[in-house]
Amino acid sequence: MTQPGERPQERALRRWYVAAWVLFGLVPPAIAVWDQPESTRSATMALLSMLGLCYPITGTFPGNPALRRNTFLGALIAGIGAVSYLMDGAASLLIVSLPHFWIFAGSPRRAVVLSGAVTAATVAADAARTAPDGEHLSGNSIAAVVGSAAGILFGLWMHRVVGRHDERARLLAADLADAERRLAEAQRRQGATDERERLAREIHDTLAQGFASIVVLAEAARNGLGSDPGRSAQQLVSIEQTARENLAEARVLVGAASQGEVAPGSVARTLRRTLDRFAEDTGLTVTADLPDVDCDQTTRIALLRCTQESLANVRKHAAASTVGVVLERHPHVVELEITDDGRGFVVAESRGFGLDGMRRRLAELGGELTVTSSPGDGTRILAMIPAKA
Repeated sequence: MTQPGERPQERALRRWYVAAWVLFGLVPPAIAVWDQPESTRSATMALLSMLGLCYPITGTFPGNPALRRNTFLGALIAGIGAVSYLMDGAASLLIVSLPHFWIFAGSPRRAVVLSGAVTAATVAADAARTAPDGEHLSGNSIAAVVGSAAGILFGLWMHRVVGRHDERARLLAADLADAERRLAEAQRRQGATDERERLAREIHDTLAQGFASIVVLAEAARNGLGSDPGRSAQQLVSIEQTARENLAEARVLVGAASQGEVAPGSVARTLRRTLDRFAEDTGLTVTADLPDVDCDQTTRIALLRCTQESLANVRKHAAASTVGVVLERHPHVVELEITDDGRGFVVAESRGFGLDGMRRRLAELGGELTVTSSPGDGTRILAMIPAKA
């Protein structure tokens, strides 16, 4: 007889109670009536059997569940009253059966009313049987009244306890749902913040550097139109190439192309093209030791971005004449070293977005960035990224 919204623990507890009801409610009267006259024994055994079968029958009978429960409780009241009449009282059966009314009544008020009804039926039946002897209230009836009163008080107390527990569970569930909602919102905001930072870093390392290069080349080309047209033409070609590269980078950032377009081929060839363009645009001497290091796409892009940012800083701040780049792969790490002989700076006082962006990019891959510099002594940038097998 499944209850609406019943939890598995409640269902298991109810089944254990039904077993106890049969064992301690129905079996003792059956044993007690065994030495009674045949008519009393037969009628009592029939009633006890009817009560024992009524529970599973009404529980599985098709139809309205509330009607089935009410039918069982009505049969239980009538059956206990009849057993009380046949056996001159049925206090023990009544007391053991009281939880049924709290389980199936549906509300405390109905449970109290039905408990009172079964108690009245038990006492009335006992009084009707003993009335000819002049004893209207036997010890069995008193036990039935006291046991019923105690059962009602216990049932009300348990209903209050369970109600408080359910209320606490409801509040905890509401708090949990609110915490999950706030956590999801915080994660969404953090994700949006991380994405903005990533886009800002990508734009700074690619588009902004490209536009800065275009501005410098355009100024140089304009100044050299009269004196060195060939050089200006070459610079215009560089401007066109840089603009195309920026367009490809912009497509990557908005998802119109794969990141494979950022650094195609091996990392050595990618870095070599970047250094050649830098030397061509700036006229600086660039020395490079770039072996064909095998690394994954993410590492290749990180190395390229570090190189681009370092070269941009050399172009804008270093006033250097020579730049050196060395790429090495060790058993567990890939290293990229970029040095220049420029004016240098105080590392502790540096607050540039580019260096911070490189540090965050490498930290995301488990790597680190080391910057060594001092005024007048040039700068050394060392990027280290764990090598993947």
